[in-house]
Amino acid sequence: MNRSFMKSSLHLTRGGSPRLPLGRIRLRWEPASRAGWDVTAHLGLATTEVLLASWPAAPDDWPRLVRPTLHEVTGLCAALAVATVALDLSNRVAEV
Repeated sequence: MNRSFMKSSLHLTRGGSPRLPLGRIRLRWEPASRAGWDVTAHLGLATTEVLLASWPAAPDDWPRLVRPTLHEVTGLCAALAVATVALDLSNRVAEV
């Protein structure tokens, strides 16, 4: 079964997924071997995606566990996007 949900820059998936766009986060969860869920988070970068975090054998209420990390990372991605736009604008103004 493949479930996915996208809101803002967050992808929630169970199963395989296509490459992540820049700044997007993908959550993947599978039943753990003994109990709970094995949850991983990946972050899309310009040329690749990287493992952001993993929570092996997370309890059934794992969204409460992973939310703080995802909240911080989405905030950092937004700040980096603003900084990138500001730097691009500064570089264009300097060329004039």
